[in-house]
Amino acid sequence: MNGLEQFEIDLMALTADETPLDYELDDSFFAALDDAQLKSGSLHVSGSIRKASGFYELHLSTTGTVSVPCDRCLDMMDQPIEADLMATVKLGSREALTTDDDDVIWVDERDGMLDIAWPIYESIALAVPIQHVHQPGDCNVAMSEKLNELSAARSSDADAQETVDPRWEKLKGLFDS
Repeated sequence: MNGLEQFEIDLMALTADETPLDYELDDSFFAALDDAQLKSGSLHVSGSIRKASGFYELHLSTTGTVSVPCDRCLDMMDQPIEADLMATVKLGSREALTTDDDDVIWVDERDGMLDIAWPIYESIALAVPIQHVHQPGDCNVAMSEKLNELSAARSSDADAQETVDPRWEKLKGLFDS
């Protein structure tokens, strides 16, 4: 991954103390990631990694905004993001790396390099709400008018479908008596 070297942590070089981490994410971060659905944003990531007995504790907090399309008008909007990432990191052999333990990030003990770029991205992507819309009045005016026009036409079609043939109305009267 080109341009993401700053997100690699040499676990072997860490001391027993807590090591602070601090990153500024911009559009180049998202562009450097393969398969990233989010393409732009401005975020600050701060936290630490601490060496413990046989494992490492990673704590990261992310705040800022990402650009996503509005669900109503399809214009891009800034979506505020607050995300926390807490993970346990362990060194292990190749066999340990293939285990499906979601709570642990395994790093090859011969390499000792932890790449946190993708875990940071995943925590940001998971913090994006399912529905994202502009504040009232901020949506694209032309698109909002077209949406209202189509919604009104659709509701009038539903009203037309709800009118019942008068012959059926008379038959319904049989059940009432």
